[in-house]
Amino acid sequence: MRKTFQLHVEGKNRDRVLDAIKHEIRKYIKRERRRDLPEGADFWDFDCQFGRTKEDAAVAHLSALTGLINGVAAEGGSQFYVEILAKPAKRAPRAPGESQGTDEDGMDEDDEGV
Repeated sequence: MRKTFQLHVEGKNRDRVLDAIKHEIRKYIKRERRRDLPEGADFWDFDCQFGRTKEDAAVAHLSALTGLINGVAAEGGSQFYVEILAKPAKRAPRAPGESQGTDEDGMDEDDEGV
């Protein structure tokens, strides 16, 4: 997906336009994740770029896109450019003895403290 989204659409509420744009991006990501993976790949990874125009677009993480979009809308921007390209990827194996991660209280992330 390579697209420049307009935030000012004549006759439409700006907040609803913003919600529709976010919905379109989420729908695209879900559609790409449903595609069959090629042999040897574990998941779909996404290369993303974001900017006010195509020329000034910079690399961004997929999880940061919503915050970047909200930032442009809060500043009163009239448009922004988003590029999201799916690519197959393989997860790297964990090193022996490496834990899944713990919270500050020493509990594993998946433990509920029961």
